[in-house]
Amino acid sequence: MSASTIANDLLTKLLHAGNKHAAGARARSPALTARHLKPYSDLRSWQQKQECDEAFLAAQDVGAVTLQRDKLNPKDGLIERIDLVDVQALARFLGHSTYADQLAQTIGQLEQLKAEFPVILEVIARWSSMAKVRKLDPQDSDSWIDAAKIIRACAARSQEAIAAPVREFSARLFLDSKRIEALTPQLDILLSGSIEDSPRAAAQVWQELGLFREEHPVLLAGHVHIARDRSTSLIDAPYMGLPAAAILGALSLVTEVITIENKTTFHSEAKRRQDDKVLLIYTAGMPSPAWRAMYGRLLESLPRTTPIYHWGDIDEGGFRIASTIAATARGAGFSLQPYRMSPEDVPLEMRVEASARTLERIHHFACAAGWPELGQAMREAGFVAEQEALDRE
Repeated sequence: MSASTIANDLLTKLLHAGNKHAAGARARSPALTARHLKPYSDLRSWQQKQECDEAFLAAQDVGAVTLQRDKLNPKDGLIERIDLVDVQALARFLGHSTYADQLAQTIGQLEQLKAEFPVILEVIARWSSMAKVRKLDPQDSDSWIDAAKIIRACAARSQEAIAAPVREFSARLFLDSKRIEALTPQLDILLSGSIEDSPRAAAQVWQELGLFREEHPVLLAGHVHIARDRSTSLIDAPYMGLPAAAILGALSLVTEVITIENKTTFHSEAKRRQDDKVLLIYTAGMPSPAWRAMYGRLLESLPRTTPIYHWGDIDEGGFRIASTIAATARGAGFSLQPYRMSPEDVPLEMRVEASARTLERIHHFACAAGWPELGQAMREAGFVAEQEALDRE
C-alpha cells in the first residue's frame, strides 16, 4: 500500500469519527492516536513517512486537524496524534461530503414523499443518529423515490392487470428488469409504514403489490362448491389450489368464512375441517390485489348474514393484514371479525414483549379493521405472538 493511500485512509477514518461525533453517536472528540496511526508508524521507508507527513501537514494547513509529534523530537519526529478541528474542512480536503451535508441533501430530495409515506420521517430520524435502516444509508435517495413510483404504478393498474411478472413490470417502468427486485427493502418499509417490523421475504413484498416471479394459486379448504370460469366443483380434500382470477364465487351453503395468514395453520385447519361447510382461505401473508378481488367475489356470492373471520399473527404485521382484508370485506357488505386473535388466546410461554411503538401500531391497525376493543386489549397486554404458537381445539 502506498504512503498516500495510508495517509488518506487514516484521515478518512478520522472524518468518519467526526461525522459520528457531529451526529451525537460518539462522545469523545475525534482523534487518531498512536494505536490508530500504526500503519504509518510501521513504515520502514523514511521517504514514505515523509509522504504521509506531507499529507497530514497539508490537512493541518487548511485548518482541518492539529498534529502532535514525538515529544523527544518535536520538529522531525513521528506524528503520534492527530486531532480533528473542523469536520467540514477535512471533508473538503479529502474531496468528500460530510455525513451532515449528505443527510441534508437526502432530506430535501425525500421531502416529496413525507406526506404520502410518513415512515420516511422515521427513516430520517434513524439516519440522523448515523444508524442504518435495513443496511440502508442516506446516500441513495433515488432508491426511495423509485420505490414510491413502483407503489403508485401498481395502485394505478386496472382490474384486468392487477397481477404481473415482477421483471416484466420493472422493465416497462424503469427499462431495467431487475430494478424492482433491488428495491425490495425500501418497498417493504414504505408499504408496512414501519422500520421496526421484521423484514418480509421478497416474494411477500411483491405479492402485496400484485407482482410475482411465478404466480401461485389461492389455497381453499372446506366442503364447499366453488364456481369457476370453466367449471363448478367441490373443493378437494384436504384443500385445493386455484388461480385467483378463475374463482367466481361459492355455490353451496357456507356456515362461515375464515381467512388464515400462515400456511402451517392453514394446512392443519384444512385437514381438521375439510368435511365442514366452512370456507377456509389461505392469504399467504399480505394478500395480493388479485387475491383481494377474488375474496370480494366470494363474499358477494354469500348471504350477508354469513360470519366472516380472520385468523392471523398477533403482531403488527398480522393486524395490518387484517385491516387490509377488513377493507375488502366492508366493500362487499360484510364486517370482518377476529378469530383466536385475543390476548387471552395466547399461552403465557408464547408471549413476546413488544415495544410501545409496536403496540401503538397494532392498536392503529386493529382500529382500521374495526376492532378498537381488541386494539386496546393488545396495547394493555403488551406482547406479540405468532399464529402457529396458538393451540387448536
